Amino acid sequence: SFPFLFRDDEDAFKILIATDIHLGYLEKDPVRGNDTFVTFNEILEQAQKNEVDFVLLGGDLFHENKPSRRTVHSCMESLRKYCMGDRPVQFEILSDQAVNFHFSKFPWVNYQDGNLNISIPIFSIHGNHDDPTGVDALCALDILSCAGLLNHFGRSSSVEKIDISPILLRKGRTKIALYGLGAIPDERLYRMFVNKHVTMLRPKEDEDSWFNLFVIHQNRSKHGPTNYIPEQFLDDFLNLVIWGHEHECKIAPTQNEQQRFYVSQPGSSVVTSLSPGEAVKKHIGLLHVKGKNMKMEKIPLETVRSFHMEDVVLADYPDLFNPDNPKVTQAIQAFCMEKVEMMLDNAERDRLGNPRQPEKPLIRLRVDYTGGFEPFSVHRFSQKYVDRIANPKDIIHFFRHREQKEKNESDLNFGKLVRRPTSEGMTLRVEDLVKQYFQTAEKKVQLSLLTERGMGEAVQEFVDKEEKDAIEELVKFQLEKTQRFLKERRTDAEEEKIDEEVRKFRESRRKNAEEEDEEVREAMTRARAHRSEDAVLASASSDEEPMDMGVKTPGDSDDGLPLSASRGRGRGRGRARGARGQTSAARGSSQRRRGNTSQGSTTSSRTYKPVSVPAKNMSIVDGMSTVCPFTTTTASLIYSQIVV
Repeated sequence: SFPFLFRDDEDAFKILIATDIHLGYLEKDPVRGNDTFVTFNEILEQAQKNEVDFVLLGGDLFHENKPSRRTVHSCMESLRKYCMGDRPVQFEILSDQAVNFHFSKFPWVNYQDGNLNISIPIFSIHGNHDDPTGVDALCALDILSCAGLLNHFGRSSSVEKIDISPILLRKGRTKIALYGLGAIPDERLYRMFVNKHVTMLRPKEDEDSWFNLFVIHQNRSKHGPTNYIPEQFLDDFLNLVIWGHEHECKIAPTQNEQQRFYVSQPGSSVVTSLSPGEAVKKHIGLLHVKGKNMKMEKIPLETVRSFHMEDVVLADYPDLFNPDNPKVTQAIQAFCMEKVEMMLDNAERDRLGNPRQPEKPLIRLRVDYTGGFEPFSVHRFSQKYVDRIANPKDIIHFFRHREQKEKNESDLNFGKLVRRPTSEGMTLRVEDLVKQYFQTAEKKVQLSLLTERGMGEAVQEFVDKEEKDAIEELVKFQLEKTQRFLKERRTDAEEEKIDEEVRKFRESRRKNAEEEDEEVREAMTRARAHRSEDAVLASASSDEEPMDMGVKTPGDSDDGLPLSASRGRGRGRGRARGARGQTSAARGSSQRRRGNTSQGSTTSSRTYKPVSVPAKNMSIVDGMSTVCPFTTTTASLIYSQIVV
């Protein structure tokens, strides 16, 4: 690291680092509803106070994929308040911005737009909570980018190959190559790294003179064989990696011994789960870079609601609790009350000297009642703390440690491993649940056309992105593909032979992961196109029946902000003016092509006549009921559709 006196040097960058702000989390909660907005303001205050060159966000600025109007409005209000002003930006961009921001209608950094007055630029990638979706592949960050409040980068539209082109920044004699990669499903990105389909492009001139900074939003800890990104996958020419998505604050850079680069994990700025990682003190980082040297300064966040957590194993207190005692439950409840009171005292001490911290803390007591004990009424217990704790309904979490069967001496003694509540020790994903269901289901409900992975992806889209036609379109697509396969094979009209051919075809698709990805992607494209046609029909219907004013459309809801493109009115200029204090060379490489910028979205060449407009509250069962059965008895149905 370089000496303190270089921090305000004309050659040194000052960058504020933050990730996982999750604006809008629990916004309807009467106690915690404003937490994310207050802390976001504090982060921007620190940026203004420290006169940083720019702010770098590592994804999940928003908690919801379609944030509410209140959340978007509050975010834009803060950005306008803290990031606009007359203070000149002291660094220049040397890379081709038409490449860096190729998906935008305005492919240049916001502070170089002559119509805007930006004093603190913000560069952000998207996370898994606010990633692009829909027929136009838009996300909430695109709204902020279009408004000129933020620079959204690190977006990749291809699922086959990723080329990461850096934003090249220069301040004095210090040059930074800023790489970014928005959230991508971990299994897909893992496979792309393994197949060498991810390339990080480097500057042609003086490539060793650049400080290479990479921001990523993926699983860092291992959640499964391929459900994470190992640090070893990243290129060794990197100097520092800012890792988003993981909420535990480990902001002090640690060196990867194999690749030799440093990794900083800022963590979230709000508690979104009552788990041990969230109990660590929240920080943001002030990164100083001069030449190839760096220093990360930790800045504690003062407005974050304090969170105190403790684990209790009742079996560890044999002198206090006897399962055979009829009053043992009352004794356990009194013991838990004592523990909660101790945590409240600790929270009150932490709040002394920090008036900005919210008054009511978050408290979590996890109680392992293995050994014949019975839990008491959590609801009745929580009533005692409604006025003192921010999460009264979640104070106590009872769990039972699953005892291991006796093993041979040569086997591992799993009983000695650390106890961990099942509900908090692992993350269950929709795809995993679908796969588990079909793997353990009876034979009569096993999948015969679809694969478990394909169905899991479709259900995930259904749940997370509200793609209500995802399941139906996936079934249609794979049914058509199977029919074409049987036609090409000229299969005899015998049910057993058809079943055998279908089984072989399904197994071949299961082994080809890339082909499965292509099928799911095509089905999602169809679903989005279907949704667009439904919207057009619904709009036409409303135009023809103007008197029907009692129906409230999904777009009228105050809870969500539609992210699809809409027409608006406004004035634009044919040519943007240069930024103040910038030389023509600084902007000469940003070839502004307004008319021919790619949008990164595709539409299917096939269209389907919609049968009905799906309801907003359509359930997974409803989605499954619209498709044909998946059991092995569908062979005759397939063949009958082929020969007709």
